[in-house]
Amino acid sequence: MADATDHAFYDRADAHIELSNEQLKTFENLGQVSASMTFGTTRFNAWASARSFKSGAEMADAREALLKYFTDQYRLMLEDNLDDHINNFSQYMQVKAAPTAE
Repeated sequence: MADATDHAFYDRADAHIELSNEQLKTFENLGQVSASMTFGTTRFNAWASARSFKSGAEMADAREALLKYFTDQYRLMLEDNLDDHINNFSQYMQVKAAPTAE
């Protein structure tokens, strides 16, 4: 993941999240908005990857390495974010503590 001092990394990520949050105000279907964001990310990553090749055949030869790289990166980032949400669930989800018996 990005170095902690790379604030621009998080600013760019937050801009994408903000767009998805705005879409939720109109579409209200979390699964559809999430799927669109994931599709957009994969499409952008395929295009960005293609820029470093001279031909489709050359890119095809690197297909498995590209899949491994991107799936490994996604898994690492998802693990970090899942752990963050597990550890900060009450804060992020604004869960109120259950009332205690008196």
